[in-house]
Amino acid sequence: MERRSPIPLISIVESTCDAAQALGLERVALFGTRFTMRGRFYPEVFSRAGLTLVVPEEDEQAYIHEIYTKELLNSVFLPETHQRLLAIVDRLQARDNIEALILGGTELPLILRDAEHNGIPFLDTTRIHVKRIVAELVS
Repeated sequence: MERRSPIPLISIVESTCDAAQALGLERVALFGTRFTMRGRFYPEVFSRAGLTLVVPEEDEQAYIHEIYTKELLNSVFLPETHQRLLAIVDRLQARDNIEALILGGTELPLILRDAEHNGIPFLDTTRIHVKRIVAELVS
């Protein structure tokens, strides 16, 4: 699509990958919808950059997708959902040695508002993408 576009396109995935590299990260986890967590677009970009992308296990993915579509998209932000998401982050850190978490959906930063959890920074893809767009516009 980028090759056919008459205007420059800035990839949210590539921008997020660049941000992860700038932080010196090597292993990052990804939260998002089922489509995002199972899609090839994040793994392809991150693997080309030499970064390991970790996704939650199947049951965790199912939970994240369900709360994303049934709660977050409907502006429902429950404390127990927040705690369960953080528990998944903790398991990913213990199980897969992740160094950061990509919030791969616009609603995720609304429930995971902190910049990090237990030393795991949250990479807000929307903020990263907008920052990159603004930098391109002013350059």
